[in-house]
Amino acid sequence: MQIAWEPDLGTLRAHLENRLPAALDLLREMVAINSFTANRDGVNRLGRRTAEAFAPLGFSTERVPAANPAWGDHLVLTRPGNGERAVAMISHLDTVFPPEEEERNDFRWRVAGDRIYGPGTHDIKGGTVMMWLVLDALRACAPALFEAVTWKLFWNAAEEAFSPDFGPLCRERLAPGTRAALVFEAEGREEDQPDRPGLVVARKGRTAWRIRVSGRGAHAGARHARGANAIVQLALLLPHVARLTDYARGLTFNVGTVWGGTVTNRVPHEAVAEGEFRAFDTATFVEACVRLQALAGPGEVCSPEDGFPCQVAVELVSETRPWPRNDGSDRLFEIWRTTAAALGLDPEPEHRGGLSDGNLLWDVVPTLDGLGPRGENDHCSEHSADGSKTPEYVAVSSFVPKATWNCLAIARLMAES
Repeated sequence: MQIAWEPDLGTLRAHLENRLPAALDLLREMVAINSFTANRDGVNRLGRRTAEAFAPLGFSTERVPAANPAWGDHLVLTRPGNGERAVAMISHLDTVFPPEEEERNDFRWRVAGDRIYGPGTHDIKGGTVMMWLVLDALRACAPALFEAVTWKLFWNAAEEAFSPDFGPLCRERLAPGTRAALVFEAEGREEDQPDRPGLVVARKGRTAWRIRVSGRGAHAGARHARGANAIVQLALLLPHVARLTDYARGLTFNVGTVWGGTVTNRVPHEAVAEGEFRAFDTATFVEACVRLQALAGPGEVCSPEDGFPCQVAVELVSETRPWPRNDGSDRLFEIWRTTAAALGLDPEPEHRGGLSDGNLLWDVVPTLDGLGPRGENDHCSEHSADGSKTPEYVAVSSFVPKATWNCLAIARLMAES
């Protein structure tokens, strides 16, 4: 059965403008709830408020404990349709800001012109509110379509820590006939190109790694020659790691933390570095794993006394596969691009370096990301009088146009699929 909807743009826009104050009130409530990943109670409180907001639209609630008991519960909302098609929408509940950081930097809901500053305004509570606006508008302005589709909404309780169980949870609960997984991370757009929004069709994969050097401790004065200095060995090794970066191939290595030794009068017996690498395509990703692991083995720093060598161990701590450019994401992008033309927009397909839950779903259902509102400076809470530091914010003026676009594109998706 084809689902047709000839939209009345004026009616749709009027409805969205009328509902925007309620949407911003909801966003203000959500921003006031600290949902730092490790704040389990705060994440769960936000989950309850989110479920309450969607309940009037007919959604039932399922809460699923995260694999890590220190994290909050994942949230799944479902509204069965009377047709054969389904759509998944994805957001997350957590932010990167501990309560004490919000307090220290006075980082809270603050309106300044078109900008609303505050934790999660851009990443990703604004995206959750966008989902609410879109579904509310479809129910009011396209009731036949809204009733026909089975809507499955997923919120990751620990996306910022990339909870390993969220992908399998979504895959198990995707409704039959799911045409798309729509991820409501923020829209990409250059300030000087307001008519060229970016929608995400690919993301880098990420591997977290740990390099541990084992040397041999010794008294730094009496037996210095007996020692094999693990810190020196690690210091020699890390430039090799950094040089594995290859910008032409979209491969980046980052050394994130380094520590070693215990006291200054001891030749250090151990040193550790942790970091990550990211790449867009699977072949580059696999090659990077091999090249990093090839650094393991005996080091070049040895004890002058007897030649005892430092030993280098490389551990791949966690892995999130790349979301490469693919036909399914390109087909969704084309639907959003065609729809955008009528709104005076010319979107671009964006390859984004950061991870999202789209990395977990693209290979089982066509996936498109960047469907949230426009903003900037996610993961930043600092501000300065001279403007050199600007905290996370969302643009109020982006909500209604983006919700209009999303509504029209979803209608086209349902009509064409």
